[in-house]
Amino acid sequence: QVQLVESGGDLVQPGGSLRLSCAASGFILDDYAIGWFRQAPGKEREGVSCINNSDGIFYTDSVKGRFTISRDNARNTVSLQMNSLKPEDTGVYYCAAGPPIDGKACALYGYWGQGTQVTVSS
Repeated sequence: QVQLVESGGDLVQPGGSLRLSCAASGFILDDYAIGWFRQAPGKEREGVSCINNSDGIFYTDSVKGRFTISRDNARNTVSLQMNSLKPEDTGVYYCAAGPPIDGKACALYGYWGQGTQVTVSS
């Protein structure tokens, strides 16, 4: 069974850090492009970061310099290290997987996890 499971969400104060993980079962994450998305209350889901299977990487402008996406192939996971968190980073974070597209860090994603809640508040 193909499954993605996110973990690591929590309540954190502004300026704090969290590390989200996306664990895959039923397939090898290194064969896929992976994306992290988030959805804040009352807002549309937005793309945060992507990594393809040749380690091409994309970050949306609002997280550049603060977030880092990385793979751990031994654990079949992709992580999102989030530093200097801001209240506007609050939302449910989802990871997604899809076939890589040549020359593109991001892809069309057919597999989605259930999400993990990140709340940045004092």
